[in-house]
Amino acid sequence: MTSASTKIMDSARSCLLSEGYANLSTRKVADQAGVSLSQIHYHFGGKQGMVLALLDHENARLVDRQRQMYAASEPLWKRYEQACDFLDDDLASGYVRVLQEMIAAGWSDAMVAQRVLTMLQSWMNLLEEVAREAETRIGSLGPFTAAELAVLVGTSFLGGEAMILLGDDGWTERVRTSLRRVGDLIRTWETQPAT
Repeated sequence: MTSASTKIMDSARSCLLSEGYANLSTRKVADQAGVSLSQIHYHFGGKQGMVLALLDHENARLVDRQRQMYAASEPLWKRYEQACDFLDDDLASGYVRVLQEMIAAGWSDAMVAQRVLTMLQSWMNLLEEVAREAETRIGSLGPFTAAELAVLVGTSFLGGEAMILLGDDGWTERVRTSLRRVGDLIRTWETQPAT
């Protein structure tokens, strides 16, 4: 990435977090980045391309982080707890807000929807790998296939993130507690004596 495109991405993240996607102005992004407006069009093709590039970059970095974490040899319940900790980091960094903004934009823009679904599929693929590993080590996943369990866990996080972003402290606490309780369930599952 060039110096100009890096400045644009940093500025786009900042503006997106403060303005939201609907109110995001490429002129404001360019001004804040200290580049001409034409640089946004040159590097990204416009507002949509700029935000999707930002999301692509962040998504690839975070999926890689998650992949490394899940590759550790610790019990799955500890790795799941780390995933819950990462949620806090991702909320603070603005990634979750950018993702949720682009999910909403995808409701009315098929191209955005396809790009977001491709990004989300990378998370689901990783979760499916983790579920397959758990099935191999621990045994049956009950009524679920590894793919179904991956979708259940992944969409629980996505829905929880949306609820947290709405800003109600009561719902935020309920979401965080519920997601962490899944870790308790995994711990029970992992530590129960084999029958």
